[in-house]
Amino acid sequence: MNITKKDIDNLNAEIAISVTPADYETKVTDALKKAQKQISMPGFRPGKVPVGLVKKQYGTQILVDELNKLLDSTIYNYIQENNIEILGNPMPKDQAAVDFENQKDFEFVYQVGLAPKFNLDLNDKQTFTYKTVKIDNDLVEKYVKDVRRNFGKPLNPEVAGEKDVVFVDINELDESGSIKAGGIFKSTSISYERLKNETAKSKILGIKKEDKVIINVNELYDNALDKSVSLGVDKEAAETLSCNLQLTVKNIARLEDADLNQELFDKVYGEGKITTEEEFRNKIKEELGLMFNADADKFLRTEVENSLVDKTNIQLPDDFLKRWLMMANEKPITQEELEKDYPNYSKSMKWKLIENKIIKDNEIKVDANEAKEEAKSFIKSEYARYGQQATDEDLEKISKDILSKEKEAQRIFENLYSKKVLDLIKEKCTLQAKEVSYEDFFKA
Repeated sequence: MNITKKDIDNLNAEIAISVTPADYETKVTDALKKAQKQISMPGFRPGKVPVGLVKKQYGTQILVDELNKLLDSTIYNYIQENNIEILGNPMPKDQAAVDFENQKDFEFVYQVGLAPKFNLDLNDKQTFTYKTVKIDNDLVEKYVKDVRRNFGKPLNPEVAGEKDVVFVDINELDESGSIKAGGIFKSTSISYERLKNETAKSKILGIKKEDKVIINVNELYDNALDKSVSLGVDKEAAETLSCNLQLTVKNIARLEDADLNQELFDKVYGEGKITTEEEFRNKIKEELGLMFNADADKFLRTEVENSLVDKTNIQLPDDFLKRWLMMANEKPITQEELEKDYPNYSKSMKWKLIENKIIKDNEIKVDANEAKEEAKSFIKSEYARYGQQATDEDLEKISKDILSKEKEAQRIFENLYSKKVLDLIKEKCTLQAKEVSYEDFFKA
C-alpha cells in the first residue's frame, strides 16, 4: 500500500491511497469464509454453501465492504500518525468509475480540509467589558416577593382581586342577549393580571362566585389565536368572531404571599439554617450575586468570542466545508439553506479553533474528579429548581450515570474546558468592570 499527500493550498489537500491485492486478499478471504457460515441457499445445508458459489454471488459486495474498511482505517491512521489537523472528515474525490469485478489494483483519492495556522497571544493589552448587575435593595426586595409568592398559600376568596384567577363557564350570546343555541360553551380560567383591556378588568374585578357578567370577546382576548385556544374555535372563525360572552363565575383562586417567618426560612433553606429576616435577605443577595456572576460570564464569553474571531482573521476551507456539510447532514438541505446557515457555522468553527489553541498552548487539562464534581453541581442545580436537595447517595449515583454516557460526559468536559479558557482570559487580559441595573443588564 502506498499513501501520498498533495497540498492544493494552505487549506486544502488530497490524500491518495494505492491498494494492491496483497493489502486486501486475506481480509476478503476471511470475510467470504465468515459469510459462508451464515448464508443459506436451496439445496445446501446451512453453512455448507461452497465458497466458490458464495464468491460468485456476494464476492463483489464483500470486496467493496472490505476495501471501505481498509481505506477508513488507513486514512485516519495516516492523518493521526502524521499530525495532520483537519476540519470535517475526508471526502472521496470524484473519479472514473471503478471496475471492482475485474480490477486488481486500485487508487482512491480523498479531499481533506486543513485546519488553518494562526497566532494568538493573550495579554493585558486586550480589553473586554465585564458587565455585572448592581444588586441593590430594590432588586433584593423583588426576589423576596417572588419567593413569598412561590411558597404562598392557596385560598378561595369570596371576591375577585387584582392577583386572582377566576374560573368561569363561558356561553356565547346571540344578538338578543340570550344564550345562543349550539353556540360556544367553554369552562376555563381568567387571570386578572394577564388582562390588557381596561373594560374587561373592571368587569372581572370584584365579582363573586355564581355572578354573571357580559363581556365582548374582543375585550377578553387580544387576538384570534387567543380566542381560538381559549374558546376552542377554529382559528379562521376566530378572526371574525366579535360576539358577546356570558361569564358565570364558578370559583376564585388566590395565592396569598407567605409570611416572612421561620416557617418560610425553613422551607427555602432547610430547618434552622436561617433564623432572621436580615439573614434571609442577605442569603438572597448572596444567591443573586452567584446567579448574575454566571450571566456575567456568559456575556463576557460572547464578547470574547466575537472579538477574537474578528481580530484573529482565521481563513477556512469554505468550499470544502460546504460540500462536507451537504454530504454529512442527516437531513437533506438545499444550497440556499446551506448558504444561509454557513456564516454561523463558520463563526462557531473559528471560535472552536481559537479555544482549542488556547487549551493546547496553555496546557489546560480537565481530570475525571473535576468532571465528577461538575456533574454533581449540575445535579444539585436541577434538584434546586424543584425546591429539593439531592442526597450524597443521589449525587454519587446520578453523576456516575451521567458520565457513563458518551454525549453527556462530552458535554461536561467541554463545559469545564470552556470555563477554564474563560478563567485564563480573565487572568491574562484586562477586564473593565461595568456595573449596571438589572434592566440594563439584560437589554440586547
